Amino acid sequence: MPSAPSSRPLDALAIIVTVGLCLSWGFNNVSIKLALHDIPPLTQSAARSAIATVAVFAWTQCRGIALFKRDGTLAAGLLAGVLFALEFLLIYRGLVWTTATRGVLFLYLAPFFVVIGSRWLVPGDHFSGSQWLGLSLSFVGIVIAFGLPTPATDPHQLLGDLMFVGAGAAWAATTLAIKASALNRASPEKTLLYQLVVSVPLLGAGALIFGERMDHMPSAVAVGAFAYQTLYVVSITFAVWFALIVRYSTARLSVFTFLSPLFGVAAGHLILNEPLTPAFALAVALVAGGILLVNRPR
Repeated sequence: MPSAPSSRPLDALAIIVTVGLCLSWGFNNVSIKLALHDIPPLTQSAARSAIATVAVFAWTQCRGIALFKRDGTLAAGLLAGVLFALEFLLIYRGLVWTTATRGVLFLYLAPFFVVIGSRWLVPGDHFSGSQWLGLSLSFVGIVIAFGLPTPATDPHQLLGDLMFVGAGAAWAATTLAIKASALNRASPEKTLLYQLVVSVPLLGAGALIFGERMDHMPSAVAVGAFAYQTLYVVSITFAVWFALIVRYSTARLSVFTFLSPLFGVAAGHLILNEPLTPAFALAVALVAGGILLVNRPR
């Protein structure tokens, strides 16, 4: 049986680490764009998981981390792997029918799904009225940063929007599966390897089904961007995130993820010269205020 999941508030170190992770994921959005011209999306995601599997496995062997002992995590690990692959399949295919801006808004319904699920799956990890207000303020900040989506006028666009909602639900379900199952007592490296190993064939199959192909050798920029995703974001930051999920309140952690798309906008401005609107400062203020409301001592 899994141990009772912890729902303790974040301390100063956890907050600093979580903000650092969100910054890394914001720059990851730019790295995906930089590699996308040379490496198709699902091919990129499958290869990323495959190479990260080798890197994380090598790390576990150097550290003497046991991976193959029977600890009751197999079923939960396979479920987490399927959800992990499903999230990226829905994101990348959803972008075929809807815009990235609309996709961000629907994807970031995920923290709401986490908070709702935590109420039933994680004892003691439920939000007060002021915390719900903070969560809502942060989401409004994202809406201001990316713009309120107009009603879908094309059935295909509606399908793309729904795929992003599904991706957000899969992301939230992965988080809750780790928190509320036997995975909460596994090492973060083992939890990550379950997801990487399971996702490789699923994402690879998706790339084949949707006819992705590489027509030329990737550029040095694309290779560097892909290496950043694979060796740092997937191999390191995801493992750190899973360790935080087990130790701290999942609901409180989830609101910090609203920082990632804002960091992504800032990174796009710095690296790709994408424009920043005057409303961006207001969006940052609302997200920050929402995070403070959610995480202030009760």
